[in-house]
Amino acid sequence: MKKLALACAGLLLFLSTAVFAEEHAEAALKHANAAVEQGKAGKSSSLVEHAKLAMEHASAASIVAKGVPKTHLDAAAKELQEAIDHGNLDHTDVATKHAEAAVKHIQVGNK
Repeated sequence: MKKLALACAGLLLFLSTAVFAEEHAEAALKHANAAVEQGKAGKSSSLVEHAKLAMEHASAASIVAKGVPKTHLDAAAKELQEAIDHGNLDHTDVATKHAEAAVKHIQVGNK
């Protein structure tokens, strides 16, 4: 009976971490897309705000992700950091390209 309870608890933990990663990846994608939109509109400060939120969620998703999804979420976080850095310097075009690259990584990592 204890083994069954332990197996069920392990399965629930595994499923909850997968859901946790998926929720954060979706939030990261939402904010990364918003960063791209703001960048295309020439609003670097808004791009930076959304990129920071996207990076937080991508990093949180990466903590529980494994394998290829983790690799893409880590790459997305790096791209988002570049977007933040360039956005803070008002290099909106470059920051937007990094945000677009982050969106692609998040989409691939969230499949």
